[in-house]
Parts: sequence; structure tokens; C-alpha cells
Amino acid sequence: MEVICLESEALFSLVEQVVERIKEKNNITHDKWIDGDTAMKLLGIKSKTTLQHMRDTGKIRFTQPKKKIILYDRDSIMEFLDSKAQDTF
Repeated sequence: MEVICLESEALFSLVEQVVERIKEKNNITHDKWIDGDTAMKLLGIKSKTTLQHMRDTGKIRFTQPKKKIILYDRDSIMEFLDSKAQDTF
């Protein structure tokens, strides 16, 4: 058996490269789950309370993998925005 040792910085760089290559191979252009700040930017809001209200009323999907970590489904945010779009005349 051969053992390969890497410095932690080199290991994390390698992992990032592998993730990027997998995304490219599968035509993934963005992450499915995004943090609250990114969600607020997409929605054009500045209030965490408004984001929480949208989450609590079921307007956008979210997941909570840990107690203080809440991630939002980018696709559900885009669907919400599309549902509010006005057709042109």
C-alpha cells in the first residue's frame, strides 16, 4: 500500500478542483443551496425578518442542517420570482 501525504492547504485545493471538475462535467452552473445573504440578494431584500417570513409562510424552500445554519433552495427562489413576474404588453 502506498501512502500519500499532503499539506492541508494542498488537500483543500485538490478537493476544490475536483468539485469544480464535477460541476463542469454535469453542467452545474450554481449551487442548489445558498446562504441567507445570497438569498436576500437574489430576492432584492435587505431584511432578515422578511426572509424569515418568506421561509415561515412556505414561499421559498429551505433546509436547516444544523441549529444555526439555514440554507435556501435557489430554484425555489427563482420560481417565486417567476411567479411574481408581470408579462409585457
